[in-house]
Amino acid sequence: MSQSFYNESNDATASNQQQSLNHGGHEVMDMHETIGEIIAGLNQSILLRPQVKDPELLSILDNQYNFTLGMYNTIVESFKTGHDPSMPTGRYEMQTGNNFKYGITPSQPKKPMQNASEINDEVISGFLLGAQKGAAKCMTAAATETTNPVVRRVVADSIPNCIEMAYELSIYQNKHGYYQVPQYTQQDMRAMLDAYATTTNPLH
Repeated sequence: MSQSFYNESNDATASNQQQSLNHGGHEVMDMHETIGEIIAGLNQSILLRPQVKDPELLSILDNQYNFTLGMYNTIVESFKTGHDPSMPTGRYEMQTGNNFKYGITPSQPKKPMQNASEINDEVISGFLLGAQKGAAKCMTAAATETTNPVVRRVVADSIPNCIEMAYELSIYQNKHGYYQVPQYTQQDMRAMLDAYATTTNPLH
């Protein structure tokens, strides 16, 4: 009985170890880049947080940091074990609306900072937005190269959350005039929208 239990325990351990090594070489490199990108974004938030002036931006930073930290732990756990993580992938919920202001308002040309004291909420929100875009790109590349089914699903399910967080930051930037959205004329816009038509001829 004890011998049987010992053998079963060894078999389970070997199976777990085999599952944790169920990764392709390309997948491992892409996952290292993805996890490194997430860490860089988290570290950046820690460095920038004391410089934030706007309470709204501070709230966004905190919410996104806390969510990303949980996402990071879920991805790392699934990557290391090859099994379902103890905490499943969550869904990020924006705290703001989704209204964009369209059109261009004259403003000063943008240029690089000359001194660290010039950092402001526009610069900080731009850093945060760039981090989310970078993470989304890395995850998309990794998900298409991943052979481990659990890791592929966890990473793929995390991409919409990065997109949502980036969208929230772009809305914040647009609201404060940091990110302006130009439009075509109504005639050109209509022509572009009507440039394609649906079809009803599937393959049989």
